Amino acid sequence: MFKSITNFSVRLVERYLPDPYIFVIILTLIAGGAALIGEQKTPMEIINMWGDGFWGLLSFTMQMLLVLVAGYMLASTPAVRKILSTLASVPKTPGAAIIMVTVVALAADWINWGFGLVVSALFAKELARKIRVDYRLLVASAYSGFIVWHGGLAGSIPLTIATKGHFHEGQMGIISTSDTIFSTFNMLIVVGMFIIVPLVNRMMMPDEKNSVYIDPSLLEDSSANKVADNDTRPAARLENSRILAMLIGFSGLTYLFNYYIIRGEGLNLNVINFTFLMLAIVLHGNSRNLLNALEEAIKGGAGIVIQFPFYAGIMAIMVQSGLAASLSDWLVSFASATTLPFWTFLSAGIVNVFVPSGGGQWAVQSPVVIAAAQSLDADLARVAMAVAWGDAWTNLLQPFWALPVLAIAGLKAKDIMGFCLIQLFVTGVLISVVLTFF
Repeated sequence: MFKSITNFSVRLVERYLPDPYIFVIILTLIAGGAALIGEQKTPMEIINMWGDGFWGLLSFTMQMLLVLVAGYMLASTPAVRKILSTLASVPKTPGAAIIMVTVVALAADWINWGFGLVVSALFAKELARKIRVDYRLLVASAYSGFIVWHGGLAGSIPLTIATKGHFHEGQMGIISTSDTIFSTFNMLIVVGMFIIVPLVNRMMMPDEKNSVYIDPSLLEDSSANKVADNDTRPAARLENSRILAMLIGFSGLTYLFNYYIIRGEGLNLNVINFTFLMLAIVLHGNSRNLLNALEEAIKGGAGIVIQFPFYAGIMAIMVQSGLAASLSDWLVSFASATTLPFWTFLSAGIVNVFVPSGGGQWAVQSPVVIAAAQSLDADLARVAMAVAWGDAWTNLLQPFWALPVLAIAGLKAKDIMGFCLIQLFVTGVLISVVLTFF
């Protein structure tokens, strides 16, 4: 019965889910129509909001692109690839491969989502070279680990509210990560994900007649096939110089030691990208290897470059028209102190479909949920994490963050989102129960 439901979900998504670019255009029209009808804005007002906000995420877009690129370059270093290759030799059956890729993805995404997305996709390809397993489910399992990112070490909302001087410090103060990321309820959700997500992925394995396999020869990376030439030009020697790479790489690592250990500074997107880039420079050993990896990495960034401006436009419509506040207000209007985290989680999941950015979503929803939590005397840390988990949850439905995985794996969103839809319902129950009762 479970496999029948999965097959139905896969066929449904394959038939009706468009390319993510079409999806973002449809979402733009939906957001505009909702603002027109629900907030009584004129068409020209909505168009102006959209156009004025279209380039509002340029800095963030570059940060996201660098997360992908730096993460790919680090994940494609010989050291990391050797680890992935060794791990890929452990599972001997298709079922074991599905479970292992899910666990690796969950662990990597909990540490850092950018690194996790890239590592999980590369690990899925490595497994597919060695084991005959449904490639769609394998890649979907790799992406499903993304569900834990906002409850992990790089979660943007818990890191933001733990940072002195954050934009809501006057209303809510500083909330330590011990009350959010490392709280009992959050760790219960994370541990639950490590148990449930791999098992559900394993249960979704299709029968032989419904399985889709891939020729392992198609999974060879072009960067791995490049042969070093015998160019003895001074310029080529500089490109292949280990000394230059080590000088700049270890200078960066020295800065990071001072940043993390001496100064005791916290995590943010810029320092994460800097960390990944410096490690990639050192582990690749020379500039030529690094640039070969960059050439491969940048191919996966096309979706980010073209789609993020549209999401910035949607975000502007949602915020400036009052639509996001109205939606969140309606959902929390009938909540109590106990049920507020649940309704906040649900509203965050809906808003995330239109605003697929954890930091952006907090900016949209925080004024409403903070006021609601204070009026109901609810747990602010739990409510904030409800927004975080709502944002992470519907990424299983919103295909935007699957783009890096899909680009590396060579698949389309419709190939994996049917499997992810099943995980959406299962994980939604787990998160809701823990946020409400634990």
